[in-house]
Amino acid sequence: MAPRLPIPVSDTVEVELDGDVVRLRRDLPLASAMIEAGDPLMGRSVKYHRPRAAFCLQGSCGACLVRIDGQPNQRACRTLVHAGMKVERQNVYPSAALDIFSATDFFFPRGMDHHTLFVHAPRPVHAVMQKVARQLAGLGRLPDPRAVEIPPARARRVELLVVGGGPAGLAAATAAASAGLRVLLVDEQVQLGGSLLADPLDGPARAATLVAAARAAGVELSSSTVALAYYPEERALPDAPFGLVALSTREGLELVCAARHLYATGSYDQSALFVGNDLPGIYSARAIGRLIVRDGVVPGRRAVVLGGGPYAHALHQLLAQRGVEATLVDGVDETLLSAEGHQRLKAVRVKSGGKTRTIACDVLAVAALPAPATELVREHGARVLWVAAVGGFHAVTDAQGRTTSSNVWACGDVAGFVGTEAARESGARVGAAIAERGARS
Repeated sequence: MAPRLPIPVSDTVEVELDGDVVRLRRDLPLASAMIEAGDPLMGRSVKYHRPRAAFCLQGSCGACLVRIDGQPNQRACRTLVHAGMKVERQNVYPSAALDIFSATDFFFPRGMDHHTLFVHAPRPVHAVMQKVARQLAGLGRLPDPRAVEIPPARARRVELLVVGGGPAGLAAATAAASAGLRVLLVDEQVQLGGSLLADPLDGPARAATLVAAARAAGVELSSSTVALAYYPEERALPDAPFGLVALSTREGLELVCAARHLYATGSYDQSALFVGNDLPGIYSARAIGRLIVRDGVVPGRRAVVLGGGPYAHALHQLLAQRGVEATLVDGVDETLLSAEGHQRLKAVRVKSGGKTRTIACDVLAVAALPAPATELVREHGARVLWVAAVGGFHAVTDAQGRTTSSNVWACGDVAGFVGTEAARESGARVGAAIAERGARS
């Protein structure tokens, strides 16, 4: 998985990775930089110590958690490379490449129930087993001790809180702010744009246009800001009504009381069901889009794209344009049976017309239907409904984006996966409807 072209030394910085000094491209997400450098392995899984690498590159899958500068469980896909950073892969002994606990897979080929393992063994054996289990449990080690003063939480009021900085959220915020509402838009990613940053059809340029329009309309934009939860029983300020959203920002905890809430939280990338679907080298299709379109990283030399929809076809063409030998497996006429490899993906087995063939590859892009990200909407008590054709549970809304909860709206993929352009149109429509309702109230 080496980069297609040498990276100029001036564009790289020295990083300590598991005690070794390596050079990675500066200001790139750590996960993307490691893929570009040909070293995508992030660590090992907790129970079976299987190799783990990034899958979605949007912070949703938890596969790229590493220890950074003494802090465990940091998302490598959201942490930018900087000079002198210290990175350690987690759950490895003695190293990520050669982990002795990976033998668990060999000794327990049908799985291991650690709750009952050795439960009837002699007491000394059982005691040792429990001690080992406690040592292996959990993700990472406790943080390095450091004196950190936690700043007090800040409280504020806004007329409209928009959660999600993709095409739907940006368009909605712009429409509402243009009509006179005071709008705060927050997004957990480092860069605003959402799924547009994975779109081969001029996605980053379209994202930049939407961000510029939001700023011009007076929207307050806050990236790297995570909406933790909605607390209906809490007050942000003494004179505010009950109900607040807690935000984790770069400066600390912020408690926001909003007159109106709009969720444009998008959708989560999903994998497909086949043997070996957790091997490093297997990514969501949009993760490959993010690597190429957003980060300028070509992830491999030979790729298989699994899926027959418009995005799968666009990604297949994009890979070919970047010099990657790409094969499209539509998942209907051709079925992917398994992924082959030990530490990394080496090939896939595909069934077509009753015959099975093997395709050598180092990248597999899974273009499964994304699942709406409805957690925050549900915390308001809004109704969700399962519809397989739109990704699963989605927020139920009317034509103006109103949910079943008072003063809560939803637009874009959270109301059922629709894709980037339809999400933008949905956001513009819903933002205008919120502003119109606010003018009447």
